[in-house]
Amino acid sequence: MIRAAIFDMDGLLLDSEPLWTRAEMEVFGSLGIRLEPADCARTVGMGLAEVVALRHAEHPWRAPDQAEVAARIHARVVALLGAEGRAMPGAREALAFFRRRGLKLGLATASDAELVSAGLGAAGLAGGFDFVQSAAELPYGKPHPMVYLRAAEGLGVEPGACVALEDSIPGLIAAKAARMKAVAVPARRDRADPRLAIADLRLDSLESIDEALWARLSAA
Repeated sequence: MIRAAIFDMDGLLLDSEPLWTRAEMEVFGSLGIRLEPADCARTVGMGLAEVVALRHAEHPWRAPDQAEVAARIHARVVALLGAEGRAMPGAREALAFFRRRGLKLGLATASDAELVSAGLGAAGLAGGFDFVQSAAELPYGKPHPMVYLRAAEGLGVEPGACVALEDSIPGLIAAKAARMKAVAVPARRDRADPRLAIADLRLDSLESIDEALWARLSAA
């Protein structure tokens, strides 16, 4: 029996990936590193420190240090979220759908508390979760399952009684490694990725969540 639904945030509940792309292109551009949106798409699901380390390995710069670059990107995204953050289509309805069925609601995100507060606040989704777990507080981020395991623990629900909703491949891998059922809601660019086959169900949008999906999840 499914007793909890655990959601990713960026790209699933929040239309935040374009804001991350803008921030990364601006900050790395100031260091002489020209990125295209497709370059940023390659790092979706990775932690910010990992992204900065990857760019430094690809295009080394002398100064500022990597921590400062990450801090600049972080500050820019917080500002953009506060000004322009919005919910993805079907996000509010998806939370309400599972809440009506008596499920506990969790959030398992790579974003830290400041980003979560800014993003959910601007999108009108703040206060909608019983437990929030950030991978920024943990030694390992997605695709490691730790963030999902800690979210389940915080909700007081066994991982096998949770369904995770994810848009990214690293997040999907993390959810399945945590032994959860997983609903993939991939971005259009990822819909042909063969790794999506590990998902229990696949949707094009959160707007597709309905009674038929719930019946399939419950029977799986």
